Amino acid sequence: MGFGTEILFMLMLGLLVLGPKRLHTMLAHMARAKTKFEEASRGIKSQLAAEFETAHQEGETDASHELVGDP
Repeated sequence: MGFGTEILFMLMLGLLVLGPKRLHTMLAHMARAKTKFEEASRGIKSQLAAEFETAHQEGETDASHELVGDP
């Protein structure tokens, strides 16, 4: 079974179990949750990148002091 076939099967099963109106509502809720998850993921990634950049810059500053001979 391919990925597309599995998705189609899940949608058909959802249609049978939930009905057309409830399936539509459920898919809308899932789409909103996916959007919120992606926004949170982007926020976490940018925060981690900023933290790594800060740590990298502090590491360069410490290394430059060692090269000059400052304690």
